[in-house]
Amino acid sequence: MLRSPHVKDRSRGAIIGIIGDYNPKYPTHVATNDAFTHVAAPLSFEWVPTATLQEDAADRLSRFAGLLIAPGSPYENMDGALRAIQFARERKVPLTGT
Repeated sequence: MLRSPHVKDRSRGAIIGIIGDYNPKYPTHVATNDAFTHVAAPLSFEWVPTATLQEDAADRLSRFAGLLIAPGSPYENMDGALRAIQFARERKVPLTGT
């Protein structure tokens, strides 16, 4: 069975990067956290603010097994969100959006 090189060994845990600017006042952000919290361990997640992707997105994103483009645009930095999408496309990193 072929596996994506970006799917980490689940025994050590995989981290999903959520690209977006978390705001606890947005019901969709709270729901995203709740959904990931209910996923069986060792999968974990981390929000990545779009402003942190202005320069070298590759350094910031290379440790994630996959990326989720979070709901709730507009983003603080749309270019940062687009850099994350470009990173995933060019490196064949699993990516989804809601």
